[in-house]
Amino acid sequence: MAFTSHIFLFYFLPALLLLYYVLPNGLPRMRNALLVAAGYVFYAWISPWFAALLFAMTTVNYLLSRLIAAGRTQRTRLLLTVATVTLDLAVMGFFKYIVFLQDNLNSILLLAGHDARPVLRIVLPVGISFYTFKVISYIVDSYRGQARPARSLPAFACYVSFFPQLLSGPIQRYGTIDLKSAHVPTFTDQLLHREHTVEKFARGAALFMLGFAKKILLANAVGRAADAVFAAQAPGTLDTWFGALAYSFQLYFDFSAYSEMAIGLGLMFGFVCPRNFDAPYRADSFGDFWRRWHISLSSWLRDYLYIPLGGNRAGTGRTYVNLMIVFLLCGLWHGAGWTFVVWGAWHGLWLILERILGRKTFYAALPACVRVLLTFLLLTVGWVIFRAPTLTHATRMLAVMFVPQAAEGGSVLLSAVLYARSNAILMALCAVLAFQPVQAFDWTRRLSWPGMLVTIVLFALALLTMFGQAFRSFLYFQF
Repeated sequence: MAFTSHIFLFYFLPALLLLYYVLPNGLPRMRNALLVAAGYVFYAWISPWFAALLFAMTTVNYLLSRLIAAGRTQRTRLLLTVATVTLDLAVMGFFKYIVFLQDNLNSILLLAGHDARPVLRIVLPVGISFYTFKVISYIVDSYRGQARPARSLPAFACYVSFFPQLLSGPIQRYGTIDLKSAHVPTFTDQLLHREHTVEKFARGAALFMLGFAKKILLANAVGRAADAVFAAQAPGTLDTWFGALAYSFQLYFDFSAYSEMAIGLGLMFGFVCPRNFDAPYRADSFGDFWRRWHISLSSWLRDYLYIPLGGNRAGTGRTYVNLMIVFLLCGLWHGAGWTFVVWGAWHGLWLILERILGRKTFYAALPACVRVLLTFLLLTVGWVIFRAPTLTHATRMLAVMFVPQAAEGGSVLLSAVLYARSNAILMALCAVLAFQPVQAFDWTRRLSWPGMLVTIVLFALALLTMFGQAFRSFLYFQF
C-alpha cells in the first residue's frame, strides 16, 4: 500500500485516524496496539509473506535483546550482540544480494568455460533495508547501554512496524537521538507519552499534503522525462544532460516527499521524527551534502559503521580507508548492482579528496554559488551512475554528456518532446524549489491560514492529477 494510492488516502488513513482518536487519550498502550495492527495490515497489503517476515524479525530481535540485557558478562553480551546483528544482516543480505551473487558467479563460470547454474529468483521485501537498520540500531544501542530494552514485544513491534516509516524510513532510533535533533524525544519515550494537539496535527497534515503534491506534481512529471532519456538509444549531449538533471530532481523530490509525508503522518498520530532532508542541493561540498541528504541514513552510517571502524582516530590513511569502506557499503545498501558500488566509490573519492585538500584551497575561495553549482553537477554525474541499469550504459551516457554529440535517428523526436514548454517550465520550477533554503519541513512550523489554503489547493490539484496519470511507486521502494 502506497501513500499515493486511493486505498490509503480514502479508506485506510481516515479509518485509522477515526479509530485512533476514538480510543481514550489516557490509554497509550491501546493506541499503540492499534498502530501495530495498522502497520501489519499496511505491509500485508503488499504481500502477507512480507508481514510474516517482519513479524519473525521483530520477535527474534526482541527476544535476543532481552538475552543481551540479561547477559552476566560483557563478553556474553558482546557475543550475543554480534550474533544478532550478523543474523539481521544475513536475512537482509539473502533477500537483497542472492540473485546478484548468483549472476556474478555465473559470469565467472562462463568465462572459465563452465555452464551457468540455475538462478534462484527471490522477491525483495519492500522496506527490508530500512527496518533492518532500525532493529540493528536498537540492538547495538541496547548493548552500549544507550537505549533501554523494550518493555514488551508489542512496544517493540510498534517501533519496527510503525507504518509511516516502514517502507522507506526515516530510520528513527528507538532510544537514542542524534545530537542535531536533541529537541526530538526518543521513540521509546513517545510510546509512553506523546502530546496530541491541534497544532501538531495541522502541521502533520500540511507536511503530508505538501509531500503528496511534490511527489505527484513534480517527481512523477520530471520522472517521465528522465525515463525517456535513459531509455533512448542514441540521445544527444543536450538530451542526456536534460535527462540527468531531470533524474536529479526526480530522486530528490520523490524521496524528500516520502520523508515529509512519513513525518507528517507521525505528527498526526502524536509522534515527532527528526527531519530527513535539509535542502541538500544547496550543499557546497560532498561532506555538506551528506549532512543534508537522507540524514537518518548518513547519521546511521556514521554511528554504527564509520566510528566503529575507527573513524578518524586511527590516522590519516585509515580515515580514508574507513570513508571508502563506508560509502562502498552505502552504495551496496542502496541496491545489488555494480552501478551502486561505483556510485558509492564516487562519493567516497570526493569525500577523501576534500579531506586531503583541507579547507584552504582554491575551491574554497570561490563564491558560494559557484561551489554549490559545481557540487550539484558532480552529484548529477553520480546520479547517472546510480540510475543507469548497467555500468556500460552509464559509461555511454557520461561519454555523451562530456563529448558533444548530436541526437541520432529516433532521438531527434525525443529532443522535440523534451524541450516542450511544459517541460522547460517544470524543470525551472524544480530548480527554484530545490535550491531555495526554506523547505516544507521549515515552512510548516509556523503555518498561517493563507499558507494552509495554498497547501490545500496544491493537494487538491495533486489529487486530480493522480487520477489522470499512471501509478508510479516511490523510487526508494526498490532499495
